[in-house]
Amino acid sequence: MPFQAPITIAAALERMARHDYVLPAIQREFVWGPDRICKLFDSLMRGYPIGSFLFWKVNGDKVKSYTFYDFVRTYHAKNSPHCPTLDVERGKDVTAILDGQQRLTALNIGLRGSYAERLPRMRVNNPLAYPTKRLHINLLARGDDDELELAYHFRFLTSDEAKARDAGTFWFPVSEIRSISEGDQVFDITARHELPNAAGRVLFKLYEVVKRQTLINYFEEEDQSLEKVLNIFIRVNSGAVPLSFSDLLLSIATSQWRERDAREEIHALVDDLNRTGQGFSLDKNSVLKSGLVLLGRSDIRFRVDNFDRHTMLAMEEGWDDIERALRLAAQLLSDFGFSSATLPANSVIIPLAHYAHLRRLDTGYLRRAADAQDRAEIRRWLLRAVIKGGIWGSGLDTLLGGLRAVLDAEARTGFPRESLEREMSRQSKPLRFDPLEIDDLLDLKYGATKSFALLALLYPGIDVRNAFHVDHVYPRSRFTAARLRAAGIADQDIPAYLERVDRLANLQLLEGTENVDKRAALPWEWVQRAYPDPAAQAGYLYRNDLGELPPLTDFLAFYDRRRALMRERLLELLGIDPAAAAEARDQGDDTRHALTEEAPHIRRSQRRDIGAHIISAFTSLAPGGFLTINQIRTHRSEEYGDEFPSAGAISARLFPLTGRCTVPGVEPGVNERGVRGARKAQVER
Repeated sequence: MPFQAPITIAAALERMARHDYVLPAIQREFVWGPDRICKLFDSLMRGYPIGSFLFWKVNGDKVKSYTFYDFVRTYHAKNSPHCPTLDVERGKDVTAILDGQQRLTALNIGLRGSYAERLPRMRVNNPLAYPTKRLHINLLARGDDDELELAYHFRFLTSDEAKARDAGTFWFPVSEIRSISEGDQVFDITARHELPNAAGRVLFKLYEVVKRQTLINYFEEEDQSLEKVLNIFIRVNSGAVPLSFSDLLLSIATSQWRERDAREEIHALVDDLNRTGQGFSLDKNSVLKSGLVLLGRSDIRFRVDNFDRHTMLAMEEGWDDIERALRLAAQLLSDFGFSSATLPANSVIIPLAHYAHLRRLDTGYLRRAADAQDRAEIRRWLLRAVIKGGIWGSGLDTLLGGLRAVLDAEARTGFPRESLEREMSRQSKPLRFDPLEIDDLLDLKYGATKSFALLALLYPGIDVRNAFHVDHVYPRSRFTAARLRAAGIADQDIPAYLERVDRLANLQLLEGTENVDKRAALPWEWVQRAYPDPAAQAGYLYRNDLGELPPLTDFLAFYDRRRALMRERLLELLGIDPAAAAEARDQGDDTRHALTEEAPHIRRSQRRDIGAHIISAFTSLAPGGFLTINQIRTHRSEEYGDEFPSAGAISARLFPLTGRCTVPGVEPGVNERGVRGARKAQVER
């Protein structure tokens, strides 16, 4: 593998443009962001080494045996994030890049193309969310750019942004350096724009870096054996931005499929799945893992050995069925109201796809009345499986293997929910909830991923196939200290208002159009406008446990009442004995017993006074001193000795479901950071 004579960046760009340099199918996608590209150009300008490159010379008689891709030039995060397929003419020798794709693509974008990424807080489908930006250098910059740690100020800018001019700013498009054939032309440019000599020196430096200095140092492998080249590829790609397993496995699949382009097929499927409904954030991992599961492979771990040639050819042969099953599973998730914002675990799509694959379900399944009960069973299992913590994390492959075995044995006639839950219990991942978990769920805040699933479980009478938003019942905009005080709320109650406004009992599911219409309206005003018919209005309030929607001054009573109703619903839906739940909550049982249908009789044998523990925590504090719930929990008291009560038990005593806190000498509330706890009461004189 000889070391070749180095070439200039301009020469490398020409070879990319002529398609003499290509990307082999075993390469991954371009993953650098604009800041990384800017740092590469800064390193070049400062004379820093950027590393050597590894190329593979592919003879013309072998070129049609492989799939190749072109370099990204105009990167667009939504419309063109992938390397385009390249049809290399038969008989043409090409050089495939084994190591250096990211650097060469960055040079290609910076000197020949553009970069468009989504602006923060703008929707994916907004065409204005992806402005086209080109690389510029500020010829008048002085000193380091602290924001990006650059000595030379490179930035990706829109054409309007690049027009900015002042005493220290002149943005020059980096791509225009390619049109300069002689170094003297640099100073013609600076003279035309009346720029100082210092700007000319910066521009001349850029010219030398791109067109004069031989900075591309590379080795070239001439062996035509794909096996050897793949081994080299794996070794050299273990550094820099490391290959993920899915990148590597996709590369192997691409090199072994015969009739299809694995990269193109899998990327297209991932993109389509993520466009389903309100959009998902699935990736190659989900698709490749699904392939192993649906093919029935005994070992579904992400290991190179599990993606051997036999498995890859079987995946190619069964691709249509795998793709059909994943599409139906994604549509089913969407019909249940899930999206990237509300699905806590992407892996849940795999057992759904396997079920669809086993039963060879078509899109008619999504709507047929005869399948309604089956869909309801899936929904019930799914909601519990995503609400329960710790299911889709560690031990995922073992879980998926067990779920697949159950589905293989019992899914031919319908969704075996109970058998799946038994298997999950066997793997110590039961879909059972102890009483204190219920309190944690009821304290979920706005924006929590599980909030949608929990509200959908509690209030199932909505068609979530439409775009539904998690919305505040009493609008958040009304909950500032100043506005609450103006509305007549007592100062001592304001912290409780601020603490509760974002929690579950003040949240509901609203269709997107309704949410826009509601905006910041107080709930009783909006309900009268949205449901002018008294019967419809009463039905809406009843279905959502909203009651009479009292004025803002009675928000705390509304909150406590609705939270209590939510708790009753959850206890019933999840099969927990209410009496046992009440006892566990009051006692502050830190062992969190699993009180379920199978074991409602479990009780705590020793009662401890959680109130005494709380009082003890405040004994040494001065009046007005504040402790968070966690600080109260970790306080050592005679009541608990070397043990600690649970945070849920303390929270239940300080913030009871109904009424006020009855622990003497403390005032529950939040501190300046919004953390719940209590303050020692002032001594009355």
